[in-house]
Amino acid sequence: MIATIKILWSSLKMALQELRVNKLRTFLSLLGITIGIFCIIIVLTVTNSLESNVRNDLAALGDDVIFIQKWPWEGGPDAPWWKYMNRPLPEFRELKYIQEKVHTSSAAAFAFSANDKRVEYKSDYLDGVDFMAVSQDYDKVQQVSIIGGHFFVGKENDGSSNVAILGANLWEGLFGSAEAALGKTIRISGRPTKVVGVLKKKGSSMLDIVNYDNVIIVPYKYGRTIVDERRFADPFLLVKAAPTVPVEEMKDELRGTMRAIRRLRPTVQDDFSLNEITSASGNLNTIFGNINIGGFFIAIFALIVGGFGIANIMFVTVKERTNIIGLKKAIGARRNVILLEFLLESVLLCVIGGGIGIFTVYLITLAVNSVSTFTLTLTLANIILGMSISAIVGILAGFIPAFSASKLDPVVAIRSN
Repeated sequence: MIATIKILWSSLKMALQELRVNKLRTFLSLLGITIGIFCIIIVLTVTNSLESNVRNDLAALGDDVIFIQKWPWEGGPDAPWWKYMNRPLPEFRELKYIQEKVHTSSAAAFAFSANDKRVEYKSDYLDGVDFMAVSQDYDKVQQVSIIGGHFFVGKENDGSSNVAILGANLWEGLFGSAEAALGKTIRISGRPTKVVGVLKKKGSSMLDIVNYDNVIIVPYKYGRTIVDERRFADPFLLVKAAPTVPVEEMKDELRGTMRAIRRLRPTVQDDFSLNEITSASGNLNTIFGNINIGGFFIAIFALIVGGFGIANIMFVTVKERTNIIGLKKAIGARRNVILLEFLLESVLLCVIGGGIGIFTVYLITLAVNSVSTFTLTLTLANIILGMSISAIVGILAGFIPAFSASKLDPVVAIRSN
């Protein structure tokens, strides 16, 4: 056993020496494996990070919240959009009925949003701002991260106060800091408005109903004096389930209440959509699974090319060391030791190539995280997977050359040139 370990250790040092001596050949043989492992790990890293960010955004929206809207979140190109087009928009008056009739809910709110508003402060201004008007209790239904000031309270909700809460892009662009924005009077589409709160910087998300970094939030009754929600906005109702109440139970009660509010006969289909986060998150596994499969198919070709490259190099290595193989077998080296010797070298080549590919992915994650709010994370599981695939490719690519080396006749091998 000790003799075998010494032979393998000697073989490992010889393999490293060969890598240093034949730098160009080593580089070319590693390139295919490096590219293959890089493709696999970068795809997994991006999709896993994207999935993590999406699921965090879904959790922020609330898995116990139902959104009552004109349009469904599901459907696709085959959905009957003409039928949805004819649906009525949610109305503010419906909020009162929901608050009174839906006993399985803990809070409900009404909101509408509009785009491309101008916000001014003295001689400075920002165009393309998202505008959002919300009713009382909106902050009880959604996570609104206030880092300065307060959410709307008391008379601020009845339309008698022109007040607003600014997203991070707005207070940064107009004032430079959150503290400087509080108490200042800005103008929204020409209307003077006092800043009573500022939001924490969140980062962009494809799932947010509104981009909270680029939004100005006002009380509903004040907001409707700036934007006609029936013509230029997208109104919706939000209802949060009471603690311990299943969302499906609240959803059933909510459907019955909405049908009663709109006086729909039993044979008439719903003219509203009850959208929930679980329906959106249910498709994530399929979506990201398909992306990963596509990435694997792309990477597998690079791994095949890299594997053939490693096999070719190992055949050349066996040819170069035929005399040495003969001498080792002549002094008692067994076939399995010779086999392991060349398998070890093949695995070493592939692991080094895989390590370079993974390190390249790591450098990319550092670069992306330094310039973007999107968090890209190289997980330990992906690192282990990448190194494992490298080792497997090394075994597969090196087995035939190693097997042929182990079968060499020592006398013939010693005499060969």
